[in-house]
Amino acid sequence: MTTVTLPTVPPPRRLTVAPGRSLAELTAWYGPLPVRRRRIPLASAALETPAETEHPAYRFEFDDRELRAVLTSERVEELPGDRLQLTTDLVLDGVAFPALLRLRVVDRAEDRLLVVGTARLPYRLLRRATGFRLPWRLPATRLRLLVAAEFA
Repeated sequence: MTTVTLPTVPPPRRLTVAPGRSLAELTAWYGPLPVRRRRIPLASAALETPAETEHPAYRFEFDDRELRAVLTSERVEELPGDRLQLTTDLVLDGVAFPALLRLRVVDRAEDRLLVVGTARLPYRLLRRATGFRLPWRLPATRLRLLVAAEFA
């Protein structure tokens, strides 16, 4: 008699971020200089692991007068050193803009996941594609979106 080990598929589950357990920050850069740094409220964040696939889906919703957007993951790649690379879409005013979000897993448990990550966005392309604008007195060449969330 032979013993066969079946692959384990994680059960479908949905983890969310409790209020006050997240942080989002938008920084405008002009060349090597940061010209504006602002905290943005993270309205909600969710991590969903469907039964049919083993790759999770991330969703971050930002709610601010300056940035009302949704960041959803399309594909998740695991990198060495407890890092994740998410190919995402940043949806602003109904227009999807592709972005690369690099996450570092700070803490991982059975029922909890703590991640910190950044996405770098070229400001001119983002402005042309979605109509997103900073105040006219702020020059910017790129934006950095920082996200820190504890999924439980």
